[in-house]
Amino acid sequence: QVQLVESGGGLVQAGGSLRLSCAISGSTFSDYAVAWFRQAPGKEREFVAVIRRTSHTYYADSVKGRFTISRGNVKNTVYLQMGTLKPEDTAVYYCTVGRPILSAIRDPNIYYYWGQGTQVTVSS
Repeated sequence: QVQLVESGGGLVQAGGSLRLSCAISGSTFSDYAVAWFRQAPGKEREFVAVIRRTSHTYYADSVKGRFTISRGNVKNTVYLQMGTLKPEDTAVYYCTVGRPILSAIRDPNIYYYWGQGTQVTVSS
């Protein structure tokens, strides 16, 4: 059973930065692509970023240039570095793993396992 635990969320002012972490256990990290999604109240879960097994990365247009997804030096950890945060980035952020084909990387139904989420709140 694969388990994912997110951390690093919190309250930050607009323009600030946060780094989220996703610790993955129960599987070899290289078996999966790792993605971040987010869900704001009353909205659907939306794709944020993914790092594939090839290490290629892809981002939602809304975060491109502000967020960076990366694998950490600590084994089986993935980070989401978030900069120039905006109030509209406020959401619960989830990490997940899967083996999506490129055309499906933004579809949450493709992914297998999910963490419990971490709240990010950006004040204006």
